[in-house]
Amino acid sequence: MGEALFRQKNGLVAVNIAAACGVFTPGQFQGLAEAVREAGAGALKLTSRQTVVLILEEGKIAGLAEKISGLGLRIAPYGNAIRSVKACSGGPGLCPRALADALGLGIELQNRYMGQDVPKDFKIAVAGCIRGCTDPYCADFGLIACGKDAYRVLIGGRGGSPSPERGKVILEQVRSSRVPEVLDFVLARYRELAEPGERLCKTVGRVG
Repeated sequence: MGEALFRQKNGLVAVNIAAACGVFTPGQFQGLAEAVREAGAGALKLTSRQTVVLILEEGKIAGLAEKISGLGLRIAPYGNAIRSVKACSGGPGLCPRALADALGLGIELQNRYMGQDVPKDFKIAVAGCIRGCTDPYCADFGLIACGKDAYRVLIGGRGGSPSPERGKVILEQVRSSRVPEVLDFVLARYRELAEPGERLCKTVGRVG
């Protein structure tokens, strides 16, 4: 597993920081701001993966990583690893369109799976309704709430590509408590059947 550190044209390094599906406490926000200021970065940017990115000198990365670790944050994984989970704000008392606690499930999955080794980068998205604000059809493992604590499960989506793939529905009406069981099975089969460096959509297309 690598870390999401990307050298820029100007010689600085972009650092991608993951929180709990984009949820920060006030203390984490304050602590992150102080750590970023001390590292000499001028700004933070929100990303489409519900992380934040900043640009700073390479020699400042280790100190920043230590400080954010104390806040319960971390540099996001990169490479052949399960990435940070995208989850919408759907849940009890939140989005009025939500059919299930998508945010709670997304945080649970991120805590359990983020950073695990896989043949190629693996993205998970959880949506609280059919609108799919988190692009579940574009994820390797997508979940769409279709009822109270019930999810539609999709696999093999890929969005960031010149040849995007739409995820395929494999199960309906799966309770949140069963989602890890399903994901464990998908990951086990993927690790068993994938060729080196092969994205899940290619494995599905090759073996069915």
